[in-house]
Amino acid sequence: MLPRIQSIATLVPPHAITQHQVRDVVASASPRGLPARVAAIYDTTGVNSRAIVQPPEFYLGAADFPQRNAVYLAEGQKLLERAATEALAKAGLAPDQIDAIVCVSSTGIATPSIPSQMLAPMGFRADVQCLPLFGYGCAGGVLGLQVAGDLVRADPQRRVLLLTMELCSLAFRFGDLEKKAIIASTLFADGASAVVLSADGDGPALGNFAQHTWPSSRAMMGWDVDAMGLGLILSRDLPSFVREHFVPVVDGFLAREGLDKASLTEPACHPGGRKVVDALEECFEHLPQGLAVTRAVLADHGNMSSPTVHFVLERILATGETGPLLMTALGPGFTGAMGVLHR
Repeated sequence: MLPRIQSIATLVPPHAITQHQVRDVVASASPRGLPARVAAIYDTTGVNSRAIVQPPEFYLGAADFPQRNAVYLAEGQKLLERAATEALAKAGLAPDQIDAIVCVSSTGIATPSIPSQMLAPMGFRADVQCLPLFGYGCAGGVLGLQVAGDLVRADPQRRVLLLTMELCSLAFRFGDLEKKAIIASTLFADGASAVVLSADGDGPALGNFAQHTWPSSRAMMGWDVDAMGLGLILSRDLPSFVREHFVPVVDGFLAREGLDKASLTEPACHPGGRKVVDALEECFEHLPQGLAVTRAVLADHGNMSSPTVHFVLERILATGETGPLLMTALGPGFTGAMGVLHR
């Protein structure tokens, strides 16, 4: 029996901020403001607005990594509890009916895991299996689905709750005018998702998934750990890498699955950024509207890392279209993640 998606819930923290407000906050962190050529970057990323976990003034302070991680633990748990509550309600399940919780997050450190701290407050059973996954980054939304689905495949009686949560804003280093820091401030945001999976019902079924990791590619994306905590590694060559290396991998995956790309409807792609979406869109030239939903999520929410592809997936599933649905994401490794849902 195939694992099926019973429900999806997505949410963002309460502090909404426009792209121009982000630009002004970053400019205020520098004694001379932002050079015009740097300020102009904020108008070209495809992001209009997003949500962050703290008010803007928090990021102008001198919060060290322990203080930032304390926010990650407290506010991250609140987001996950809200997402889990909504997803369970949509699926018509109580917390004590969940047998396993998979939690994907790479923007903070939690030991013991955040899911283990949610058990008693939310009413999950003490014997529920908690599986925290760290290090997937932006690929976590797709790879997390694969792991959660494999738990259902191993035991079709098992009900699994997949959680993703990223507070990317806590890694922002305002006042740091290196190019990668500016790009991070134009793009990344905070959010969470929850997905309930089981072998019951007639929801979208998870087909095959695949992962491809390129050797000697660590410099593409990831974290540097230093005295300030987590510092972004992000290559400017990512869009060209997508065209030259990831697109052929996607084509190979579809061929192995016996799927004709030209017959597919819009895939659920993680919106890594406007230029990355541009590169991905070249892979799906048959779509008259291109990757419209992916672009819309990027515009509305920015890149929230692992949860973002679930925001895209939720919108696409709401259209009621049928047939196979491709999911893709890219993350540290450097790793490409792909999967097929059968609607």
